[in-house]
Amino acid sequence: MNNLNKPITIAIAGVSGGGKTALTTHLATHTNNAKALFFDDYDLDGPEDVLEWIDRGAESDEWNLEPFVADFMELLKQPLEYIFLDYPFAYQHTQMKEFIDLAVFIETPLDLALARRVSRDFQNSSGEEIVAQVNHYASHGRRAYLNMIETIQPDSDLLVDGTLAVEVLANQIMKSEK
Repeated sequence: MNNLNKPITIAIAGVSGGGKTALTTHLATHTNNAKALFFDDYDLDGPEDVLEWIDRGAESDEWNLEPFVADFMELLKQPLEYIFLDYPFAYQHTQMKEFIDLAVFIETPLDLALARRVSRDFQNSSGEEIVAQVNHYASHGRRAYLNMIETIQPDSDLLVDGTLAVEVLANQIMKSEK
């Protein structure tokens, strides 16, 4: 346990399909005395049009993280050593930045991230639906991925290679934290 008797909080960020959930899950299940929170488990109030939000400057504080923060605060009360967050904002959201001890960004090539996302999210979709999603990514959605690389990646403490196995990434993170 760290000397303040509060858990070490490690936030994992990256583009959609970058491996955040797999890495966060692995860390939480393979680290003693640890729990995880997953941003995508919450129905949070935020901008209705993400691309328009990005065009306006992607101000992280436009997202109301109250339910996420409330659950995080409950975890802080538990005798944990680590809290892992599958969380997109690194230090950029005022409701969470003071609690994060290490912000990690998974650097995943955009083609690999897109392939993972399509295979994860569109398993039961028609070919036409998949082509429509890929076309949307090419014409508009890629901006959201690039925005994360331009804003969140430089705000992170540790960059890890998203092409590596999740076990390798977890080891890199835990070694860097010590």
